[in-house]
Formats: sequence, C-alpha cells, structure tokens
Amino acid sequence: MADAIIKVNKLVKKYGEFTAVKGISFEVKEGEIFGLLGPNGAGKTTTLEIIETLRDKTSGEVIVDGMDLDKDPQSIKNIIGVQLQAAGYYPNLNLKQIIELFAGLYNRSIDPMALLDTVNLREKAKNKFKELSGGQKQRFSIATTLINEPKIIFLDEPTTGLDPQARRNLWDLIKQLRERGATVVLTTHYMDEAEELCERVAIIDSGEIIALSTPSQLIDNLLASGFKRAKEVKAANLEDVFLNMTGKEWRDE
Repeated sequence: MADAIIKVNKLVKKYGEFTAVKGISFEVKEGEIFGLLGPNGAGKTTTLEIIETLRDKTSGEVIVDGMDLDKDPQSIKNIIGVQLQAAGYYPNLNLKQIIELFAGLYNRSIDPMALLDTVNLREKAKNKFKELSGGQKQRFSIATTLINEPKIIFLDEPTTGLDPQARRNLWDLIKQLRERGATVVLTTHYMDEAEELCERVAIIDSGEIIALSTPSQLIDNLLASGFKRAKEVKAANLEDVFLNMTGKEWRDE
C-alpha cells in the first residue's frame, strides 16, 4: 500500500456565515489518480484550491508530501502542478514562448518542443493559445503543469466541453502522467471518466464527504442495496459506437 502524499484533516472553509467545506478528512496515496466528485457548489474546487495554496482555509490541517500547508506553502508550490484556465496565458506569446516564460519563473531549463511533443502539439508551437481548438487548449494547459516536474498534478474538470476523441485522448494523457510517477488529483462531472481513470474517488455534497472508495466498490455497494437500473446496461455505449466508427486518433480543428 502506497504512503499518503496528501493528508487532509478536518478541513473547514467559511465565507462569513456560509460554510463551504465542513470539516472533511481524506488522504491521497502517492502515485494514484484520485477523483473529487460532487455537484456544483459542493466544495470540491474550494478544497482543491486550499491544497494548491491558492485559497486560505478557516481551520483544519493539510499535509502535502510531509509539508504542513501552514508552515511551508512555498515548498508545496514547488512540487505541484496546477492546470491554469484560459485567462492565465499571455495573449501575445506563442506556445513555445509561454513555456519558456513559465520555465524561467520556475528557474527550470526545459526543452519546449519536447514538452509539446508529450501532448502532441509540436506543430502548434508558433500558434497563440487563443488559436487552439478546445482539445488543444486542454492539452496545452496540462503541458504547462509539467514544467516544474511536479510530484502532484491537479486537474479541475479537464475534459469539459471536449468531443469524444479529444476526451478519450486526454484520458490517455492523464494515465501517462501517472505512469511517469506523478500523483493526479482531478475533479470531474463525468462519472464514466471517474470510473475509467480513478483508483479511488471521494464524493462531496454540501461541503461534506459522503462516500470514499474505489469506483468499483461504490457501484457494488449500490447494487447490494437492491438498486436496479430502469434500462439494461449493455457492454458498450453510444460513445463506443461513435469512436469505433469515426476513429480514436487525435483530431484538431
């Protein structure tokens, strides 16, 4: 059993009278893909942003790779990669220049073209971020999380709005990150995505963790309760049909 690389204990976040995160506790094991699932406003993004040092907590304890968030936030920043949203990129720079800029901020020596190769974007090196398709933007945003060679990568809804090809290819990329030794923590609204990618998931609702286990165990628990689907589940779904007929290769607009 791998050691925990993230430990969250009794974490609370309040905004005035409203409590967004209500004393949650969980651990993320080193080298796993861990999912935080929940409806909009459940507290999952707030929880991630606290661990990422981007948002102050009200109380509780967060330990990342043995470092206390309260005592050494800068050291935590040095070992994590956080997926930026579109507003985080400089509009007048091309992809190669953005990577070079970020590498300078991290004081890292990096080959921008090799990094673009990892996300299949070498041919877009001279394009600006705004010129990319949706799938390309998501792949580039993941590439930028790798610049400081992080031990932990945080992805917030990485495949939202993508077509089936781009979504499945991004799944492959996320699996490759884990195979390279990184721990991946992600949020998603797509349950099939969590089932495919995550070794374990925590389901958050109204600021509380209401379930935490492997996707398979959570499904078995539901079935054991007597749950039955109104419609029989087949061995494939319509997305599988679509991909089988149109192909799984990268497609860029």
